[in-house]
Amino acid sequence: MNTLTVWAFPGPEDAALALGELRELVEDGQVSVTDAALVAWPRGRRTPATRELGAISAPGQMWGGFWGMLLGLVFLTPLAGPAFGAAAGAVAGTLEDFGVADDFVKRIRDHVTPGTSAIFVLTGRASADEVAVRLAGPEVVMLRSELSPEQAEHLRKALADG
Repeated sequence: MNTLTVWAFPGPEDAALALGELRELVEDGQVSVTDAALVAWPRGRRTPATRELGAISAPGQMWGGFWGMLLGLVFLTPLAGPAFGAAAGAVAGTLEDFGVADDFVKRIRDHVTPGTSAIFVLTGRASADEVAVRLAGPEVVMLRSELSPEQAEHLRKALADG
């Protein structure tokens, strides 16, 4: 089972600081990260800055298209207007097939806003639990979505075809 976890932090630089903790877990062999992305949203900017992180200590495992699709739907769709919104809505409907529910996307939008930052991490369930122990804090919000093996394979095939 793949777990998509989003760690939302209260400041625009906080996720970058927490990335050191995640990197330490990976380098010590305590967790295995399939792929990750960093989002920083300084106040006054219309959209956040995003950066794909791969598997933290190695290239990601074919999820780059996923980050582009997910982060675009989360952060660009609300700003792009009705025409793009309708097309993105159709794509978002297909995200359900991959285990990413509309309410999960909405919760991300509610927590990752101007003045905040986030780390998006794709791991196995056990690694997600271990990361939770290390990154948890009083002002840190964790959002989690489970992808079944079938959903993950469906997503990999869709991204490979695109």
